[in-house]
Amino acid sequence: MIRGALVYPGDAPPLFADVAVDDGRIAAIGLDLGREDIVEADGLWLCPGFIDVHAHSALRSWDDPLLTEALAQGVTTQVISPDGLAPAPVATERWEERRDYLRALEGAGPEAWPWTSFAEYLDALDATRPAISLVPSIGAGAVRDLVVGGEGRPASSAELEEMRREVRAGFEAGATSLSFGLVYFPGAHADAEELVALAEVAAEFGAPLVPHVRNEGTGLIGAIEEMLEVSRRSGASLHVSHLKSLADEALIEPLLERLEAAEVVTFDQYPYGAGCTLLASLLPAWAQEGGAAATLARLRDPDAIARIAHDVEHGLPGWENVLGTLGPKRIVVEGESVDDRGGEPVETVAELLLESELGVQMILHYASEEAVRKIAAHPLMLLGSDGIFGERPHPRVAGSAARFLGRFCLRQGLLEPEEAIARLTARAADRFGLADRGRIEAGKRADLVLVDPATYVDTATYDEPLLLAEGVTGVWVAGERA
Repeated sequence: MIRGALVYPGDAPPLFADVAVDDGRIAAIGLDLGREDIVEADGLWLCPGFIDVHAHSALRSWDDPLLTEALAQGVTTQVISPDGLAPAPVATERWEERRDYLRALEGAGPEAWPWTSFAEYLDALDATRPAISLVPSIGAGAVRDLVVGGEGRPASSAELEEMRREVRAGFEAGATSLSFGLVYFPGAHADAEELVALAEVAAEFGAPLVPHVRNEGTGLIGAIEEMLEVSRRSGASLHVSHLKSLADEALIEPLLERLEAAEVVTFDQYPYGAGCTLLASLLPAWAQEGGAAATLARLRDPDAIARIAHDVEHGLPGWENVLGTLGPKRIVVEGESVDDRGGEPVETVAELLLESELGVQMILHYASEEAVRKIAAHPLMLLGSDGIFGERPHPRVAGSAARFLGRFCLRQGLLEPEEAIARLTARAADRFGLADRGRIEAGKRADLVLVDPATYVDTATYDEPLLLAEGVTGVWVAGERA
């Protein structure tokens, strides 16, 4: 029993109460419940365990089964394999290439991957005994890679049917959403007909589509419209990943208005003005076609480098062109901007990619604090850390939940605590079909976090990105103290 807490139930006003836990579930809420094993809360806040709806933790528990950075913030559930990127399903002969592509986002996982199917991967993940729940998406990019490979062409009718079977198998194995990564390869090669065909399977399971849209720069509104149309045609609801505008903050207001007008749409956000992803995503599509080996070969070719530099300077129709939009000063690799490294920016990027065999990430600074707060305040927003691991990761991996609730809401008053906690718990659970959690009520799974509101805050910075959040005094996952 947790005694004397200010209980935030998840979707209702707080109340002072005791909470009794039995056999992994919440048994009762009230006063003087007569239990022997007592945790004295002394007025601290007891909340449902926080839910991070966008995290790159698909391979993390092989290195750290505690999922330390998440657990320290009070996160008890993460939705994994976003952006169409996933360790499975994977072709037996291409698992090493998939591992190398994911390494900068997810880590490498076990020395040898013992799975090919999605269900086999989930069994292997479960065997690592992660301290928190890792709830999978089925990644459309991984499915395309298995069936079509790295070729930049439409899927044939037979291939499309096979892809639909793989997506269905993912949902039957336990996925709760279908993720797309329309800037990552080979997922970026998918046309609208392919997106609709796969999305129809998600609709059969009542699961949302979770896309990294095709363009977050000047083409942002058009990219959102594409996914709204896919949602409409397929009948699947839409949840947009890490909503932001890389190119122009004036796009944020009309973007939010468009999403408000659409039905069954939500989005997530990490509460920072900088992003983090693969450095290779700076390259145009033609330079990444055919997979890692073909990309590395082009980076060794002076003519290809000259062509990439021309495309960065002049742009290409429909291409996001992050390097051209933001410039080399705002793109940071391992603590140093591309501009500060000297030389021509494209040549510098090529050298870094060759040295790491594409396994390096970048931090890109794109937004003002005002823009971040405007999106964070919107009622459709849920918390997604987009937590990525690496040698020098983004601080969002260790700070997102604590920054949103502790810094933005408790310290700066952006939202009332009840509203912020609802987004971190009940609304996130509802959006991803997690009916057993997200609320403190009898019968629900006892995922709980005890928070000191006076000290709960993020401490991670860009210089020290893995500093743990402060102010969490207890976390329970299915009734077990983690």
